[in-house]
Amino acid sequence: MTGLREPLASGMLRPGGLWRNWGRSQSSSPRFLAHASSVDDVVETVRFAADRGLTVRPIGAGHSFTGLAVTDGVLLDVSAVDGVLAVEGMLVTLGAGTHLYQLPALLAPYGLALQNMGDIDTQTMAGATSTGTHGTGATFGGLATRIRAATLVTATGDVLRVSATENADLLPAVKLGLGALGVLVDVTVECVPAFLLHSIERPEPTATVLAEWDERIATIDHFEFYVWPHSDTALTQTKTRLPGDAPRHPLGKVTAWFEDRVMTNGLFSVTSNLGHAIPGLVAPINRLAVKLTGDREFTDHSPVVFATERSVRFREMEYAIPVERIPDAVADVRRLIVDKDWRISFPIEVRAAAADDLMLSTATGRATGYIAVHRFFKDDPTEYFREVEAIFRAYNGRPHWGKMNSRTAADLRPAYPRFDEFLAVRDRLDPDRLFANDYLKRVLGE
Repeated sequence: MTGLREPLASGMLRPGGLWRNWGRSQSSSPRFLAHASSVDDVVETVRFAADRGLTVRPIGAGHSFTGLAVTDGVLLDVSAVDGVLAVEGMLVTLGAGTHLYQLPALLAPYGLALQNMGDIDTQTMAGATSTGTHGTGATFGGLATRIRAATLVTATGDVLRVSATENADLLPAVKLGLGALGVLVDVTVECVPAFLLHSIERPEPTATVLAEWDERIATIDHFEFYVWPHSDTALTQTKTRLPGDAPRHPLGKVTAWFEDRVMTNGLFSVTSNLGHAIPGLVAPINRLAVKLTGDREFTDHSPVVFATERSVRFREMEYAIPVERIPDAVADVRRLIVDKDWRISFPIEVRAAAADDLMLSTATGRATGYIAVHRFFKDDPTEYFREVEAIFRAYNGRPHWGKMNSRTAADLRPAYPRFDEFLAVRDRLDPDRLFANDYLKRVLGE
């Protein structure tokens, strides 16, 4: 490795220990843990692993619920490869380890923002785009659809630039690559002028929301709702885009602290633990929750409205299905919970997104609705997720790559029209499977 430091000698790479993800659904004991702070660090680590016959898995915030980051080789933390690297008009090149929560401060000097966001901002850019993170809005694609260029370190330790003018054929794979093609070190994202969101959160009858699903997603910029099991009430969120210079009407600091920190997280932590200890309390707690939360209106900068704090640990499964089938699928899940007499303390989350053409996007080739189910991290999700997954599969569902599922390459191939194209790119960039692990072997094959 001429001209490069030896990772062990530099202290960048150290003996590994126990690693666990945020949701406590995955853990591993890698042989080495590397903390990269530059592209050279990533190159050194990849070459170090390749020379010793070890696999490499990149990590950011550890917010995926699947085994994407699990390895007994080298776990490569790229979260320090961050910050704004270049700005050209609306195109912003960011270090792949940049956390989403850093973006408001980083983009503000340029008057820019992400076009859309999910409701959690702890992920890194590489982690969020590589797993298909999305927000809601029937005319907006997932975060990866806004990538216009990317740089990754390949299995040979080479630095590969991918854009519309360089290796363009790889872009639909690299935008959402599961970390299977190499280690992302930067991404160029097309942003939009900074804007405000007017948010209305209301409890409504679930039957009404399901009946009006098509109309609402067609007429509202960003619509989503949460259905509480053991209740006939849904909490709806309606977000309307406004110009960046429109009047702001933010939540007061005390109100925001009480509703988001005390009620949404503090009280929910208490009730989740109570429901775990005494399942019979779950139903009355859920019915009380819909009366105490989700009735407010405010206008603020888009990142403030899109993202909310989530400190109560959970495990999640989310599926993408044809958007028009959402009401039927939600009704099926609610019926299943009643028939099985389960006590489910977390709400069912429902969103929408536009179709795209990325090889492994859950929205590739079709307008898409998303249904996510959760369980408190102390509760066993196995039976609930298995039975709900069967419902989603009946609707030709595609699992979110970063959320729990039981799928295999054999049954995923028919669900993705460009699946084999992605595998061909993988064979080209990582023929010896330096970046493989058990999860990727299951969902992509050997």
